[in-house]
Amino acid sequence: MDLTLIPYKDITFEPKTSSRGEVWLEKRYVGSRHTSEWFNTAGRNVKTGLIASVIVSQWTWAATILQSSNVAWEYGISGPFWYASGATIQVLLFGVIAIEIKRKAPYAHTVCEIVKARWGTAAHLVFLGFCFLTNIIVTAMLLLGGSAVVNALTGVNIYAASFLIPLGVVVYTLAGGLKATFLASYIHSVIVHVVLVIFVYLVYAASSELGSPNIVYRRLLEVASKSRSCQEPISHVGQSCGPVTGNFKGSYVTMLSSGGLVFGIINIVGNFGTVFVDNGYWVSAIAARPSSTHKGYLLGGLVWFAVPFSLATSLGLGALALDLPITASEASHGLVPPATAIALMGKGGSILLLTMLFMAVTSAGSSELIAVSSLCTYDIYRTYINPEANGKQILKVSRGVVLGFGCFMGILAVI
Repeated sequence: MDLTLIPYKDITFEPKTSSRGEVWLEKRYVGSRHTSEWFNTAGRNVKTGLIASVIVSQWTWAATILQSSNVAWEYGISGPFWYASGATIQVLLFGVIAIEIKRKAPYAHTVCEIVKARWGTAAHLVFLGFCFLTNIIVTAMLLLGGSAVVNALTGVNIYAASFLIPLGVVVYTLAGGLKATFLASYIHSVIVHVVLVIFVYLVYAASSELGSPNIVYRRLLEVASKSRSCQEPISHVGQSCGPVTGNFKGSYVTMLSSGGLVFGIINIVGNFGTVFVDNGYWVSAIAARPSSTHKGYLLGGLVWFAVPFSLATSLGLGALALDLPITASEASHGLVPPATAIALMGKGGSILLLTMLFMAVTSAGSSELIAVSSLCTYDIYRTYINPEANGKQILKVSRGVVLGFGCFMGILAVI
């Protein structure tokens, strides 16, 4: 499918403009203190709502928006459930650890500081390596997925998109540190959920082609019917057609899917590493006030569940119900949501999805920036290079790492 609907010159959304607005909001309503402690821990007094919103934004990757719909397209209704539930468990369980962090290490800055205090230098270096690798992999995945869809929707060079997307993130993170990241995450989460509601309402209530759960259900039965012709011109090569292998009676509307179950198990096991070894989640726990820690993670995990589940059951199943000529290769590259959005809303749908994707990538990217910055500052600079560093020196290094890693993010996505 050709998804290029928005010429690059028609895009008027400026990342720098958005960042300036977020910097102003942060100074106006939250307050800005230029100290190293405030920059890296946000005063350790963040309330439940901001903690929940930052968890939602940290866990909303490009893959959350793109690949969740792919598993719905591939396995039917079991796909969205396994994608969402398989990645919510870890956040809910991390809330227990977050409570212990506030009880036993209230003045820590990173997870690796805790490891060094408990197990010594050797373990500290090992965990530091794992944390850096996690941040690098997550950052590359974020930008790679985001730039691929920007390229598909607008025609912008994928390498240019990989370097342009981080620009706005660096601006407000440099200006306000972790607190600015929290405020930006709140704003971005609101926008993501507004767009999400629009897509769900469109597929199940307002669309002239679908417009009701009953129509979507009947069309899903028709697509997986044994009597359906899977030859040209009714179907295209590689398009989803006929009974689904591994699903009960070949249906898309069943939870009894062997492929979906296998995906769910892999998803649950794999996501433990990307949560528990990502310093961003530990930093958020450190920044929370003690009474808000577990509530923030519990609320954040439950709210996040709605994002992939709702998006996949609307755009993913919508692609099947509309019988769009999407091949398995295109679906694996995350093109199911843009294809459905364009089919339902035209250019408006692609703009909405692009906005949603930009919000997700930038808010998650800013969390990775702070995570890497705190590791470099406290676990390398203050631990091994300058143990007597004062607040100004630490703040200078923190901002330098944010700027340096922000530039390096684009390289990660294209190598």
